[in-house]
Amino acid sequence: MKLENLEAMTDVEEKVFWRMFDVRIVRDDGAAARAHLQAGRPVYYREDSTPPGLIIKEFPDGRRQLVRFIDGVEQTVDDTAAR
Repeated sequence: MKLENLEAMTDVEEKVFWRMFDVRIVRDDGAAARAHLQAGRPVYYREDSTPPGLIIKEFPDGRRQLVRFIDGVEQTVDDTAAR
């Protein structure tokens, strides 16, 4: 299930997606994220302290934002909290 398909998901499918997302993040060694950042693309991830329902969006320049997805649309929650 790809992130861009969130708007077509039911509530149950979206919950399953985020559970799978969290599991894959735990297993990740960071190589793919580093490659995306080096290519100039942002990456998304969670930390233990990330509030429920939110994820961190990190840009290649090191800026970080807390974001959420509502009906498949990314919304910035806080530009300063994810430091």
